[in-house]
Amino acid sequence: MNYLNDEMVYGKNPVLELLKSGKPVNKVLLISEGQGVRNQEIILLLHARNIPYQFVDRQTLDRLTNRERHQGMLAYVAAREYASIEDILALAEERQEALFILMLDEIEDPHNLGALLRTVDAVGAHGVIIPKRRSVALTGTVVKTSAGAAEHVLVARVSNLVQTLKELKNKGCWVSGAEAGGKNAFEADLTGSRVIVIGSEGKGISRLLRENCDEIVSLPMKGKVTSLNASVAGSVMLYEVLRQRTMHDM
Repeated sequence: MNYLNDEMVYGKNPVLELLKSGKPVNKVLLISEGQGVRNQEIILLLHARNIPYQFVDRQTLDRLTNRERHQGMLAYVAAREYASIEDILALAEERQEALFILMLDEIEDPHNLGALLRTVDAVGAHGVIIPKRRSVALTGTVVKTSAGAAEHVLVARVSNLVQTLKELKNKGCWVSGAEAGGKNAFEADLTGSRVIVIGSEGKGISRLLRENCDEIVSLPMKGKVTSLNASVAGSVMLYEVLRQRTMHDM
């Protein structure tokens, strides 16, 4: 029997068949006790498809599945297929436009990701890059919050943001990290091939990723609140890139 409940598939055979099918999977949870030989086929498939997995205790799986017969494993199914970096590059080439990419560093709130996907679609950016670990994935909540934009925006999920950033820089992209303490974003030159990096809700941009940005830009703050929600800050930055591109092309 295929146990499907709120984007989850659980039970050994259902999870195994899901992995063999090639359908997008966000993450797999495996029971930590007695993991040994019986899970080797699953683990080999997870490594082959580069899908994140985590060992948890039985109580966690019992709680997540309402004590259904999970047989020690549970998979979170992605709401849609992920794109590749090559897909994003190809879209820019097809449109004959300078690259315009949003990179998100460990965004955890699905509502923030959904809202940003909606803005990415609105400004005509070519895609979004998220990490495979410590980040919200393409869940049903993300798709719903995006108001349909998730169906049109290319989202690539990568193992290493820093390495991906270096590859994009080698292709001529200039990288602007959005964080407090940088130059005024409205006075910076954001034209040309561009990657905008937005950090996590609590910690901002991680140190290594920040060190690999070409510049740090900040939104001017006139009020008493010293920071903006990640989706709000990201949306303002994306629209500033669009504004400058539009002015540059006039």
